[in-house]
Amino acid sequence: MPAVYQEDPFAMRWLAGLDDVLAPILSTLDCLTSYFDPQYAPRDFLEWLAGWVGITIDSNWPIDRSRKALACAVELHRKRGTIAGLRDYVEILTGGTAEIADNGGVAWATAPDMPMPGEDTPRLAIRVIVPDLEAVNIAVLDDLVKAAKPAHVVHRLEVVSA
Repeated sequence: MPAVYQEDPFAMRWLAGLDDVLAPILSTLDCLTSYFDPQYAPRDFLEWLAGWVGITIDSNWPIDRSRKALACAVELHRKRGTIAGLRDYVEILTGGTAEIADNGGVAWATAPDMPMPGEDTPRLAIRVIVPDLEAVNIAVLDDLVKAAKPAHVVHRLEVVSA
């Protein structure tokens, strides 16, 4: 600032007022990349960021579980509709270990009229082993499994304590 303005008390008070108004904006702009990184984003920003990537996070989760769900969002979308993707999703949501069994099968025919593999009705059996049974909302987990699995597949969910 030129020396002429540094000697003027009114100019200095006016600039101090502008500094109070603009400092939070400049600080936010300086740290803007951290707002989009799940490891550094503020807690209140995580739910909004989750909406961008199509992940549902619960405000009751521990902060590191929410950050992990956001960091894995692209990989989870890539695996969506597969057993591996559903297993990863359930493990991130619960913090436990998921065991998933399906009744489907893949085979090829070496001769005409061979029986089809698997059963007529596709089903999933999901067993989740968690350290703290009280920390898991089973109704919410069931809704999230319904949204993550293929719509035509019926499922059974069992949550047990380790």
